[in-house]
Amino acid sequence: MKTSDDDLTGLKKNMVSKIPPSNEVPEKENNNFPIVGIGASAGGLETFELFFKNMPKNNGMAFVVVQHLDPTHAGLLPELLQRATTMKVMEASDNLKVKPNYIYVIPPNKSMTLVNGALHLFEPIETRGLRLPVDIFLRSLAEDRQEKSIGVILSGMGSDGSLGIKTIKEKNGIVLVQEPSTAKFDGMPRSAVQSIVPDIVAPVEELPARLIALLKHIPVSQSYQDIDFKSISNIDKIIILLRQQTGQDFSLYKKPTMFRRIERRKLVHQIDKIENYVRFCKENPEEVEILFKELLIGVTSFFRDPPVWELLKEKIFPELLDELPNGYALRAWVPGCSTGEEAYSIAIIFKEVLAKQKKIRNLTLQIFATDIDSEAIENARKGVFPSNIIADVSPERINQFFSVDGSNYRINTDIREMVVFATQNVVKDPPFTRLDILTCRNMLIYMEPELQRKIISLFNYSINPGGIMLLGTAETLGNSNEGFEILDPKLKFYKHNGSGNSHLKKQLIDFPSSFISPKRGITEAETETTQKSIENIQTIANQILLQRFTPASILVNEKGEIIYITGRTGEYLEPAAGEANWNIYAMAREDLRNKLPAAIQKTKQNNDPVILHNVKIGTNGGSKFLDVTVQRLESPELVKNMILLVFKEVPEVTEKGALNPKTENQSRQGGQYGLEIELQRSYEDLLSTREQMQTSQEELKSTNEELTTSKEEMQSMNEEMQSINIELQNRIRDFERANNDMENLLNSTEIAVLFLDKELNIRRFTDHVSKIFKLRSSDIGRPFTDLVSDLQYPKIESHARQVLKTLAFIETPIPTSDGRWYNVRIMPYRTIDDRIEGLVITFFNITLYKKLELELKNTNETLETKEKILQESEIHYHRLFEAAKEGILILNADSGMIMDVNPFLINLLGYSKEQFVEKAIWEIGFFKDVVANKDKFLELQQKEFVRYKNLPLETVDGKEINVEFVSNVYSVDDHKVIQCFIRDATMKKMDEGTA
Repeated sequence: MKTSDDDLTGLKKNMVSKIPPSNEVPEKENNNFPIVGIGASAGGLETFELFFKNMPKNNGMAFVVVQHLDPTHAGLLPELLQRATTMKVMEASDNLKVKPNYIYVIPPNKSMTLVNGALHLFEPIETRGLRLPVDIFLRSLAEDRQEKSIGVILSGMGSDGSLGIKTIKEKNGIVLVQEPSTAKFDGMPRSAVQSIVPDIVAPVEELPARLIALLKHIPVSQSYQDIDFKSISNIDKIIILLRQQTGQDFSLYKKPTMFRRIERRKLVHQIDKIENYVRFCKENPEEVEILFKELLIGVTSFFRDPPVWELLKEKIFPELLDELPNGYALRAWVPGCSTGEEAYSIAIIFKEVLAKQKKIRNLTLQIFATDIDSEAIENARKGVFPSNIIADVSPERINQFFSVDGSNYRINTDIREMVVFATQNVVKDPPFTRLDILTCRNMLIYMEPELQRKIISLFNYSINPGGIMLLGTAETLGNSNEGFEILDPKLKFYKHNGSGNSHLKKQLIDFPSSFISPKRGITEAETETTQKSIENIQTIANQILLQRFTPASILVNEKGEIIYITGRTGEYLEPAAGEANWNIYAMAREDLRNKLPAAIQKTKQNNDPVILHNVKIGTNGGSKFLDVTVQRLESPELVKNMILLVFKEVPEVTEKGALNPKTENQSRQGGQYGLEIELQRSYEDLLSTREQMQTSQEELKSTNEELTTSKEEMQSMNEEMQSINIELQNRIRDFERANNDMENLLNSTEIAVLFLDKELNIRRFTDHVSKIFKLRSSDIGRPFTDLVSDLQYPKIESHARQVLKTLAFIETPIPTSDGRWYNVRIMPYRTIDDRIEGLVITFFNITLYKKLELELKNTNETLETKEKILQESEIHYHRLFEAAKEGILILNADSGMIMDVNPFLINLLGYSKEQFVEKAIWEIGFFKDVVANKDKFLELQQKEFVRYKNLPLETVDGKEINVEFVSNVYSVDDHKVIQCFIRDATMKKMDEGTA
């Protein structure tokens, strides 16, 4: 759950609990003390005890313990912690004002925040198991206490707290983490170390002393404006070290922010002077890397500032999409993306908006996400995030756009494929162009105004007209707002209105991209227009000459190519030797040819007319003097940027007078005068040559800038291609890894698998298929029906075609010619998007099961035979038992109960069968004290054979007879049975006498 300041204010207003009088803080009491938020999961009592045992009583800090507690049980932590510390420990209550040297413990089944130095409790809205109380509190602590917020992460499972300490670091607070290797549960400490660079990582018992030492070395608050020149110089040295080691230039990074980060690193190492810290950085390159990470301040989260994303989803995105044609591919850029949450958030919003569109259109979005931190980019590429993102991502979005990956969440493939991640420095690397969406949130606030203006101008160039730009809520366009109109001043949405690009090409010629539009190919319409323009040039040139000049003139284009000639110019021009060349620079006579380039270049620069005085032209047998006017034309449109040269002959005396009127008396001295004229002309030629050289240098420089710009354009395109290539390489590696995993999985199962396409051609097979079919790798692409097989399965082809037709699998046990058995299953091959691309045939070796089945069948037949024999034996025994000519009793050897009695004994004694069965032998009156008293029965139990002769018995009618009693013991189904034979002694004597 993410709690904003508005939510916290609302909660505060709705609180009904009153502050106990004992907790009221006097107005004069100093509330500017550090508050320490300590996070751990349930079971961390030992860790808390170690921490507070080593924390002195009067430390000047307040401690708030936030633990994962069972919501159904009363909390005992305050009582248990009180035994480990002399500080006052209490359970937090609603609207409780926090005081130093106190420990406050979160109650069970509550979420807690800090607002204006007071604790506020509210019912958690998350389901059990998804609560993040540590993140919720640490975020509010950072907002409330700013640089005096301190976060401590101790032993615990999961990743709760890592989002909260990011916010604390953003506010320049202090973060301490228990060394993961010393934690009973290292999930929370390890996640914290991976998410930021903590100020201190140490065993829990060392954290209190390290924290106190850190706070003791905090200097008196000093602003950047108050530091001396020497300190500023040392900051510049640190900037140089950063540039040398990381390749990144922080010279235009806001100096107050850099100053605070450097002060914090000095504090961690307890270094008093900045020059000592510079020396420390030189001696410890790893410290430069840590400072680099600190300066990046990579704080981001999914859907940060919910109102921004709500407006983007409900209004901005729908309006943008409504104006796009079907099949349009949008381009978005997220500079400073850190670990990618912002880029993935845009992709998710786009999917949601697209799903709500009434008219289905084939619109796609390609997002380029960049950052100078290569490690952050690598993490972003993985698309795996800790479980604590549920604080910012709703359960519905978790279910729709994420999948569970162990204890983490992995972004789904359809979202991941929309984003290309690349390492890029927006200040010096080529940008992405032709953008429809650009989000740059909370990056500009760390830059100096000069760099901010350049970045905004770069964004102006990169975004298409009508495109959307989103800045952080604390950022503005400043004075660089040309080209943008404000859509929402509070949430900082801007729309590019298409203006502002004209001057950007001149202003940003040294920026890391080309700002010159690519040259378009000449269309047929333009060619026709050009032809018409040539036809009308004569009329236009004549009109200009009539309005402004009357002498001979020449109209040339910017390259000096002659377009049109009016009047007699034969004395000023002459054809050049060789191939015909209608260029003014080639056709002008010698003296004129030397002066024209400089004059034409000068008029190009400022559009002012340039007049060449007293230019001497050699003619046939003589010479003439000219005044030549060179003028660049601005209108009409058909001759715009062309150059008009107008020739006016002047008398020779003008030249002499112009040279030196005061020397008229000496003018007749032709030799000296001629030398002076030549010297003057040579001087003028020298000046003209210099100007021409400067002009040429400027042209070369301009050409070089154009080439550089073109190169940067290519670099920009190459950057995009390289980013996409890196992304493709990563996906290829993932594919190869997945392919290898699948190959090993299929081979390890020892199941033969054959993949076929719709035409029953072989696409792929596992190694075990070669034991059934005569297959080689070169057989891929052949019909599988052409292969020689050991299977006795003539219907395999017809079954395969049946499965393709019905999409219902067929499974059949099939023997081979060498006595093996396979369970053959033919199934349709379905793609992820549920398309049928062929068949999958699996062959399970069931030879062993078939053998066991046969053996079991034989065993069952044997058992049936034995059972039949036993049944027959039982019937035979029962017949003998019934027909015996002597009495038989069957007894339970353990209990003495009579189990059965035969008819002869019933007839002999005259008692019914019911009077015998289910009774102990000693309960039968005529056996009592004769055979069946308990002492006698022990003899029957213990001896395998017992015999008594002439035992007297009495029949039911009172007749006395003597019998012979014989017993033996045997086992039936693991139970002992006593079988007793009772024979009439009188009849026995008669039988013996007869015998």
